[in-house]
Amino acid sequence: MKPIQLTRIIPTLLAVSIMWAPIHQNTAIANDEPSDFAIPHRVDFENDLIPIFTKFGCNAGACHGAAAGRGDFNLSLFGGNPQADYKAIVRQFAGRRINFMRPEESLILLKPTAQTQHGGGQVLNENGEGAQLLLNWIQQGARYETLRHLQHIEIAPQKHIISNLENPIPLHATAHFSDGTTENVTRWTVFTPEDTSAVDIDTATAVAKVRRRGRHIILARYLTEVVPIEFITPLNEVPISDETHTPSESAETSIDGEIRKLLSTLQLPLSPAADDATFLRRVTLDLTGRLPTPAAVTAFLADPDTNKRETLIDALLDSDEFNEYWTLQLAKLLRIHAEGGNTQGAFAYHQWLAQQIQEGVGYNQIARSVILATGDSHQVGPANFYRTVGSAGEQAEFMSELFMGARLRCANCHNHPLDKWTQDDYHGLAAIFAKIEANGQMIKVKPSGTVIHPATREAAIPRIPGDRSLSTDVTDGRTELADWLTDADNPYFAKAIVNRLWKALMGRGLVEPVDDFRATNPATHPELLTELAHDFVAHGYDLRRTLKRIARSDAYARSAKTIPQNATDDRFYSHALKKPLAPEVLADAISDVLGVPDTYGNEPEGTRAVSLFDPNTESDALDILGRCARESSCESPTQTTDGLQRKLHLFNGDLLNARIGAPESRLDKLIATGKSPMQIVNAFYLAALNRHPTETEQQFWAQHIDSNATANTQRATLEDIVWSLLTCNEFTTNH
Repeated sequence: MKPIQLTRIIPTLLAVSIMWAPIHQNTAIANDEPSDFAIPHRVDFENDLIPIFTKFGCNAGACHGAAAGRGDFNLSLFGGNPQADYKAIVRQFAGRRINFMRPEESLILLKPTAQTQHGGGQVLNENGEGAQLLLNWIQQGARYETLRHLQHIEIAPQKHIISNLENPIPLHATAHFSDGTTENVTRWTVFTPEDTSAVDIDTATAVAKVRRRGRHIILARYLTEVVPIEFITPLNEVPISDETHTPSESAETSIDGEIRKLLSTLQLPLSPAADDATFLRRVTLDLTGRLPTPAAVTAFLADPDTNKRETLIDALLDSDEFNEYWTLQLAKLLRIHAEGGNTQGAFAYHQWLAQQIQEGVGYNQIARSVILATGDSHQVGPANFYRTVGSAGEQAEFMSELFMGARLRCANCHNHPLDKWTQDDYHGLAAIFAKIEANGQMIKVKPSGTVIHPATREAAIPRIPGDRSLSTDVTDGRTELADWLTDADNPYFAKAIVNRLWKALMGRGLVEPVDDFRATNPATHPELLTELAHDFVAHGYDLRRTLKRIARSDAYARSAKTIPQNATDDRFYSHALKKPLAPEVLADAISDVLGVPDTYGNEPEGTRAVSLFDPNTESDALDILGRCARESSCESPTQTTDGLQRKLHLFNGDLLNARIGAPESRLDKLIATGKSPMQIVNAFYLAALNRHPTETEQQFWAQHIDSNATANTQRATLEDIVWSLLTCNEFTTNH
């Protein structure tokens, strides 16, 4: 063998050995015990060796797959770029990782087998199959040969219902290749539970054992393919009676049928339906962001019409309050804010969006309008879409999270480790947006705009993510992008928004987080998500229709009160989930109950928080309640509506105390009219909790109120009662 060939091969073996970190040591060796195996006549670098590196953690983010590598040795994350890995192993450092004259002395082999010092310890057995494959590859000349390409992997079982926790579940992986061949690749497939406390995986035998009841996801990774496995163990050992799951005469059997089907599998019983007062409060808050008035509560409770809930939903969807509140909801998604003091642009953007909601414009047209917008951002509202973030890359990230529910940002530095997105997708989408220039308030096309692809160090080719590259001389690829995105067959667009609508009403997305759609983060109810998306597209991308369908379902109308058998359910909708009121909604609710409006910057008195176009409008109340500035996603886990500051101010701050008994407040007016203390208590129950006090509550307050004294002489006590209502969990949540 020629010396130059020897030099060329040394890096490959060495690179592999350096990739193991100590955290992988015990499990790695267990997976590479000596066994009877036959080494292929010709070792395929991509299909035979890359799986070894992945199996033993060499190309993981904690080892050589990190952006900076480890020990001057860098591999692509999870083998996403085999050609780059080959160069790192064979050609870097003058090929010293490969020894052609004495293949068994190659560093790429000596280090992982711990025959020489290795920071990651021993990860390969010297006589195991992995080490032998490496050795044979070097002996064969350490060439980069790919004899076939992986098409997909098949996992068995991919969905499994477990009746007995004591039963182990063997896992099996079959690779399907481009030449029509298949291969059992179970031994080289990495099986990783999302919750390691719930599922154990024996890495040597690929046998799983579930430790806890519920729905559990395991990720199976082989080469670039990642497939989710779903294990379901009924949450109750005693089967639920069939009567519990008998469908009612629901208007939305497609929704309730899917919900009930999974609940039946999980043996989760249903909580009863919410009473009329609870339903009225819930749906009014969800659709309009406002509390129902005491008069509306009284009228609804007295209405004998059996269809009054549907009538109520229709009225709310047709109201000005709906338009105002859902303008706010979409303004948060679009991150409308006065960037750099751009209040004129934010106002124009907000006014345009409000008009779209009022006129019932399809969500697909809203998306097209913002993507294709150009012009003076002070006059053309949607043009402010290109003033929301600062760079083409950030625009690509923003657009993908907003309209696709996909975290494309994970493909900036390397191919997405848990999804199909590649660096070409990320920088190709950024290249489309690079041709749009935000020059002050003017948004215009800039044909010369480019972004540099970090892998090629050249201008990235504009690309529709996951679909196709555009012509290199394209002037403005946004039309192709908008056409692809809003096409009826697009797999992301409709699902992303109906999932957000579902969360807005139900408290949790069918996919959660809502901006993290990927095969490895499956929906709790995939068929339901697909059906909702298809219906949304078929009816003109109508936001109101989907909201109405959800609001009319039995699942939405269920009580939030749990029973012992479903108390731990936080995602399958056996009962309603309590939702903290958004800061703007809570601020308005406090003002409505107290009868004292808050002030917001220079806005006219009586302006509601949900109507503010600029989230940075001066307001102590909204700061206390934890509003989102919209400079980044308001859906981020870091955005909270239940912080310590909020709790402290609700307990003992001017947010409530300065207004409860203020002149002309609701309490002041009720006292002035001569109402009795218990009448005042009942009035505040209707205003704040939208129901009458229970008999137990009436008895409790009667113990603290002197029925023989006037309300005015007991003002302090009544103020405390009002305070207690406005700080209780029932008021600050939508239940």
